Formats: sequence, C-alpha cells, structure tokens
Amino acid sequence: MLIDQLKKENILALKEKNENKRAILSVVINKYMILGYEAKAKNKELNDADLIQVINKTLKELEEEKSNFLSLNRMDKVNDIDAQINTIKSYVPKMMSEEEIKEVILSLDDRSIPSVMKHFKTNYAGKCDMALVNKVLKSL
Repeated sequence: MLIDQLKKENILALKEKNENKRAILSVVINKYMILGYEAKAKNKELNDADLIQVINKTLKELEEEKSNFLSLNRMDKVNDIDAQINTIKSYVPKMMSEEEIKEVILSLDDRSIPSVMKHFKTNYAGKCDMALVNKVLKSL
C-alpha cells in the first residue's frame, strides 16, 4: 500500500536529516492515521484512494500557506513549502484530462448526472477532479 511507502520514505528522510521532507510526510501520515481511527469507528477500511484524498487536501492547504507567505514576502518559507509540495506531489497519480473524462462519459450507457458522478467516484477516485467531470458532463 501507498501508506507503507510513505512510512519508509519518512524514516529515510529522518535518517538523512531532511527536515522538510520528514515534516510533510509526517503530517500526511498523521492525517491518514486520524482518518483511519474515524473509519474504524464506522467499521470501514481505508485504501489508497483515501490516502490520495488526504494528500490532495494537504496540497491545497500548502498552496494557501504558500500564497500567504508570498504576500508577506517570506521567500525562505515559500522555498520550504515548495520543497514540501514537490515531495508529496510525487505520490499523487496523474489526473485525468478533459478529453479522457469525455471519452469515459461517452462510453457510458447512462449519462445522467448522478450515474456519471457515481461511476467516476467509484472507479476513478483520486485520479480525476470531480468538478471537472461535472463541467465536462454539462458541456455534452
């Protein structure tokens, strides 16, 4: 699983004394573990798609933090955040393009909004932006 790879990378970053990498990997691992406790309370199992959602949420938070530091002209912090963003971006799968989403939608028998959204949520979780899917679907 992807979480095991993240844990190994975190240990390696600790040994290499790479503070930026270790810090962001620890944040992602901790958020995933908290999500795991919540899921366990509901008798659910987590998978890689859940971890990818945690990573994407963390990326959005880092982008917001970066823009705040840019407005304050704190380039040292911006560089640290850029390094963290690059570290966790490598664990996110390539997102589907509009054309790929359009092809999948056109291959479906039922093209109603609930049906298409459910199909993408179950089959392409973490690999596509659901807002983009909605936009492409409405343009057809």
